Amino acid sequence: MTGRRLRDLGLHSVPLRRPLDYPGRPVREACLLRGDELLPLRAREGALGTWRVVDGGATGELDGVLEALGAAPAGRRHPVVAVGSNASPAQIAHKLGTAGVPAVVPMVPVTVRGIGVGCSAHIGRAGYVAAAPYADPDAERPLVVGWLDPAQMAVVDASEVHYRRVLLPGAAYPMTPPAGPRLGGAYVYVSRHGVLLDPATGRPRPGGGDQSALLRALLAASPRLRALLGPDPAAWIRRARNEDAVRELGARIFAEEGWVRAEEGLPGASGQGDLSHAELSP
Repeated sequence: MTGRRLRDLGLHSVPLRRPLDYPGRPVREACLLRGDELLPLRAREGALGTWRVVDGGATGELDGVLEALGAAPAGRRHPVVAVGSNASPAQIAHKLGTAGVPAVVPMVPVTVRGIGVGCSAHIGRAGYVAAAPYADPDAERPLVVGWLDPAQMAVVDASEVHYRRVLLPGAAYPMTPPAGPRLGGAYVYVSRHGVLLDPATGRPRPGGGDQSALLRALLAASPRLRALLGPDPAAWIRRARNEDAVRELGARIFAEEGWVRAEEGLPGASGQGDLSHAELSP
């Protein structure tokens, strides 16, 4: 489809390759990721599988398009809420492509209540400080939900070693798509390290924004971090991505500065097997 490649849309930057671009550019409307293309997905008052995919001058129901691609239908996929770079189609395509798994993923901005977006209290292997969710009853924000098949979810699980995947029940965390019924539930990745606090406010430091600005703020707030990772964001990335020990020491400094809050408000492991969209539907 002409003009629908990620590069054409300005959505091609992969944060794992360009860490200061973290979290990458998220999708802004419902779409189907198909390799390096992003096809519009027209919402309608019905099940996700009946939404219409626009491919050039042709349209077809999502489940029919998925079947033609040899991919699992919407109902057999697992909805996963992204608070960071998993909302970026380029990042998801990169993760899946590197693992040899087809990047065919419905991605939809969904209004989610009860989830704040902070910063995980660790430094990732690419050098950036990634986003992490925390419980915030007053929060309501659009977050991208990706519907992953079992093989895709296994790849994303393996990429999120600093996180645990938990199930958000829709009754406690209302999730409203652009059309159709609310989601009955969805998964989200919660940091094993807790979230960073802003010493000026005592509240979680906002995450998912400009990575350079975040790293500059962290460097300005801690002489020890400046000595380890300064003087600027480029130096931080260069040093952090080269050495495990540097990343681990940086995370230890976060804790010793008193900036870390354990995330205890979100659900723990459900003890259930992985539930599909159909099984979670209200």
